[in-house]
Amino acid sequence: MVGRLIVSISGVRGIVGKTLTSDVALRWALAYGTMLKSEKENVTIAVGMDTRPSGKMFKCATIAGVLSTGCNVVDLGIVPTPTLQLYIREHTDGGIGITASHNPEEWNAFKFFRANGMYVDRDRINVLKELVESASFIQACWDDVGMYWTDEATTMHVERIASLIDVNEIRRRRFKVAIDCVNSAASTVAIPLLERLGCDIVPLNCSLNGKFTRPPEPTPESLQELAIVVRNSGADVGFGFDADADRVVIVADGGIPLSEEMTLCVATEHVLSMRSGIVVTNISTSMAIEDIAKAYGCEVIRTPVGDLNVSAKLMEVGGVIGGEGNGGIIYPPLQYARDGLCGMALILEFMAKRNEALSQLITKFPQYCMIKRKLEGTHVGGVGEIKRRIECLIQTADQVIDADGIKLIWHAPKRWLHLRQSGTENVIRIIAEAEDKHSAKELCDTAERLLIA
Repeated sequence: MVGRLIVSISGVRGIVGKTLTSDVALRWALAYGTMLKSEKENVTIAVGMDTRPSGKMFKCATIAGVLSTGCNVVDLGIVPTPTLQLYIREHTDGGIGITASHNPEEWNAFKFFRANGMYVDRDRINVLKELVESASFIQACWDDVGMYWTDEATTMHVERIASLIDVNEIRRRRFKVAIDCVNSAASTVAIPLLERLGCDIVPLNCSLNGKFTRPPEPTPESLQELAIVVRNSGADVGFGFDADADRVVIVADGGIPLSEEMTLCVATEHVLSMRSGIVVTNISTSMAIEDIAKAYGCEVIRTPVGDLNVSAKLMEVGGVIGGEGNGGIIYPPLQYARDGLCGMALILEFMAKRNEALSQLITKFPQYCMIKRKLEGTHVGGVGEIKRRIECLIQTADQVIDADGIKLIWHAPKRWLHLRQSGTENVIRIIAEAEDKHSAKELCDTAERLLIA
């Protein structure tokens, strides 16, 4: 069963009714409850979900599994993943998020969190896998089953974010803000947060019906409808979220969709302009981050791809800002987790403290071209096979990094290529960045040709 799912530190993912069923949900919930109950006598676990049609089914199975191990459950209902993580950190011993985040609606997933709100690490994922495979679950007696209750978490999230930014400055600007929440969890926090910030809200896809009217991964391509709304409404900015709101992508005034890489660039520029410190990001994120940090005399540390990898390094080095180039912002004063809602607030604060339109502000940022592609994972083997197939490219690179797939770097002209197996889809990700579009495309074309040869 485990082998048919995508299992990583980002959770357990599969296609509903095929690789992911209610029985699978029950077993992983039993395993998670068993793992925590074996470490502590009195355990409370928070459960939240996005709006996918399969969510309620999996939530029921998850809650049943956790309660049957003797752990308590607090049901938060439909909430963004960062809201769940913040609630866990302040109130519970762990949590399970039922969301496939940016995956299409036929997918769902389970994300497992520690008491500090961060993802469980690889060692503990392996413990869960072993428990699932052996079915060695704790089964509580009739009088020792866990307790169940519900709670509301979004107000806390709004207030925590508001406490960290200049609310009065943002309110003074009275921004008109368009948001596309893909009819999922983001709107439960985004709307009250924008109201708190005194913004005029232009909502798009902000119901909780779970009908994804666009691909849930926020990219310039998937946010074309939001771009039209921003342009036609005269909004100062637009924000597009994924299904669980841990990622956000910007549409500038005039209806200009920005690269998902720009989210972290803007947040980094803003935070470093207020205080110096270390920036942490992954090895697939734009080299513009180094340029921004260098202007402030700050260091950038890169990690393997994954929220947990960036969060753990941020915590270790005491970094001031971090995230990933997919629109994920990690702001340590709030929590060590990607948080699209906090990212939105930081970008509004950035805009409020400057007297130019966002479309003008972004022209001052380093300009590179990045191309991202996906190749079905069945076409290629592991890292060793990838290296063998692209050996001719490896020999020309100035630097080779093999901490997460393989990344090749050339210094003159500046460009890089990263190939890795996705942790959330059965694909090989091909990412290239260069000073011009032609060079980036050429790197991607060459890599794809070599991989499928």
